Amino acid sequence: MSPSSQIHAKISGPIVMIGFGSIGKGTLPMIERHLDYDKSRITVIDPKDEGRKAHCEKHNVRFIQQGVTKDNYRDLLTPLLAEGGGQGFCVNLSVDTGSTDIMELCNELGALYIDTVNEPWLGFYFDSSKGPEARSNYALREVTLAAKKARPAGSTTAVSCCGANPGMVSFFVKQALLNVAADLKLNAPKPKTKAEWADLMRQAGVKGIHIAERDTQRSKSPKEPDVFVNTWSVEGFLSEGVQPSELGWGTHEKWMPENARTHEAGCGAAIYLMQPGANTRVRTWCPTRGAQYGFLVTHNESISISDYFTVRDASGTAIYRPTCHYAYHPADDAVLSLHEMFGRAAKMQEKHHILDENEIVDGIDELGVLLFGHDNNAYWYGSQLSIEETRKLAPYQNATGLQVTSAVLGGMVWALENPNEGIVEADEMDFDRLLEIQMPYLGPVKGYYTDWTPLTDRPGLFPEDIDTSDPWQFRNVLVR
Repeated sequence: MSPSSQIHAKISGPIVMIGFGSIGKGTLPMIERHLDYDKSRITVIDPKDEGRKAHCEKHNVRFIQQGVTKDNYRDLLTPLLAEGGGQGFCVNLSVDTGSTDIMELCNELGALYIDTVNEPWLGFYFDSSKGPEARSNYALREVTLAAKKARPAGSTTAVSCCGANPGMVSFFVKQALLNVAADLKLNAPKPKTKAEWADLMRQAGVKGIHIAERDTQRSKSPKEPDVFVNTWSVEGFLSEGVQPSELGWGTHEKWMPENARTHEAGCGAAIYLMQPGANTRVRTWCPTRGAQYGFLVTHNESISISDYFTVRDASGTAIYRPTCHYAYHPADDAVLSLHEMFGRAAKMQEKHHILDENEIVDGIDELGVLLFGHDNNAYWYGSQLSIEETRKLAPYQNATGLQVTSAVLGGMVWALENPNEGIVEADEMDFDRLLEIQMPYLGPVKGYYTDWTPLTDRPGLFPEDIDTSDPWQFRNVLVR
């Protein structure tokens, strides 16, 4: 069946979409195309109009121009999610909305929930009274994990962090691991539990994982001064970009940066650096352009993947854990935008611009996972979706957007098929089912081995502080 014709699941109650930026606009046609629901009971809530109301009217969708805040979210969302019977579905695709609070309200109402990011309420990211640890994704995730633990078994499903990344990349990690294990001839059965997945990762000898992404989409018009240009939410990128740089911390690491800090409480799977992620560079590799610099921007999956694949001994001590972090080379215009912003002490541009599908000349978003340190060195597995293919597949989005919206669709279908799973992270979901739903929208999904390491062609003309005994030490990955 073509992507345009298959209904995957039915929603019996109302749909409430919070946020209608680039991802919201792209998600709406996916819902219309693949889900059976009451067309008269779908509402979009967004604080800005900027053409959103007219767009919703064109799709016969009710539009409420209002910000969802800590003070009003219960009064605003409750009647909308309870309207007309059936099980409601809250699709949170906004910024500055407290994910954990909203998913707990949905649980009280018996409504399903999904988001793409673990969002805090307005002000969290830029609160100078909070120390870096308190502003971390680790801290946000621990609050959600506490809510997950507190819930009784069988509570309503809330899918936490299911976009492209976090989200789809966790499905890619499992598929990539199965491919590597098969090529290493480990003859291991397909894991069924978290412990079995972690043990297979350990057996395969994977030292770490980069969420290795290269966005080569180019605009017809050059970037103007004092405009932040991106291929997805500028607010979202700036928020995570000024958080501390965070990474899942592997058991093979022998060196830690001087400005690195560990966490006293929680799962213990990650560290953070006392510097912003969007101003922290790492060495990584993607198939099309090869070796490249990426930004070590904090992401939920960096922590959740390392946590999920941790092997512990009888006393609970971690005896194996892979390092995991984002290594993101955004579109060239976004790189220039970051350079401009950090050049003036992180003073943000007044004007934000997201490149839509009509402005982009060419390019792909090459988004995958690089599993490294095993006997076959390194293996990249992911999506190589082009803007040309995106235009044919779905409206109102570029390649970056479609990788996200197809994951939202997958997560919604999974929640409808598994409605009583409580709070779940992408790492815990059935990756086969989710990729089955997403694949028609991802362009070429391929795997590539490479002999590249962070030590390739180093040291060059100047001496460097590198660890030649193990290429895959973070000491060699971090650009210093």
